[in-house]
Amino acid sequence: MGRLMGYKQWGQAIARFHLLKGCVECGRGWPSMIAAGVLGSCLFGLAASGAIAAPPETSAPPAQADPTPTLTAPADPSPSRQDAADMLNLDPAILDGSPVLQRWQQQVPDVRSRIRHDPAFRTRVRLGYTRFAATDPRSGLAFGVEDVFLGESGVTLSGDLQRTTGGDRTNAGAELRYYLLPLGNYVNVAPVVGYRSLETDRYQTDGLTVGLRVMLALSRTGAADIALSQNWVSPGTEAEVGLTTLSVGYAIAPNVRISTDLQQQQALGERDSRYSLFVEWMP
Repeated sequence: MGRLMGYKQWGQAIARFHLLKGCVECGRGWPSMIAAGVLGSCLFGLAASGAIAAPPETSAPPAQADPTPTLTAPADPSPSRQDAADMLNLDPAILDGSPVLQRWQQQVPDVRSRIRHDPAFRTRVRLGYTRFAATDPRSGLAFGVEDVFLGESGVTLSGDLQRTTGGDRTNAGAELRYYLLPLGNYVNVAPVVGYRSLETDRYQTDGLTVGLRVMLALSRTGAADIALSQNWVSPGTEAEVGLTTLSVGYAIAPNVRISTDLQQQQALGERDSRYSLFVEWMP
């Protein structure tokens, strides 16, 4: 019904327009006025009979699909031994016999962190010959353990004993070293604290030892290194003795080294020196 009324008003508006136009033209448009009225009536009749279709109604646009992707659970990223061997172009037997490749298959290690924190030097067990080169030189045996690592804290424990065959000269002690820089550094510095006993033909002292040690690791495998240390025994007392020691080591086999110590002892009004030659085993 609403659509019919719309067409009726449309036809009446066309007729009125031509009627007014004809009036303005002073009577000369009567034929046009009559024709417009007839046209309006025809349009009204066609609309009422349904011959003229109403304009199509606007329909709502179709609903779009949800663009959010569907998440699926990822597949297991860990390849099997056979798949890993195929990717690396290796015989599976080689992969089964290599703990390193198996660890890398499970998780790629942080190589940079390991290089930085794995010790650049190794623990050494040493046995050798020593000589106290004072006014009356004496020779003897020397034994020691160097840089036993206490966990991963940078703290090491060391101990040594040098004694002449006659027992009249002795140098024995133990000390803790705390390396301040990451253990993987080629150069490191360590404060030293410990206890030492010294006995010569001219003086004897024992007590607290403090000092500083500088380590230069020429090879990360312990193949070569140089160390310089300055320690004081019983510092601040009349019996204080200063010890300056230079140590050099060089490997002749994967776990065997040759090393030497050169030490200068400075007491109040006295001076002595010692040198030692060692064979070292690196466990």
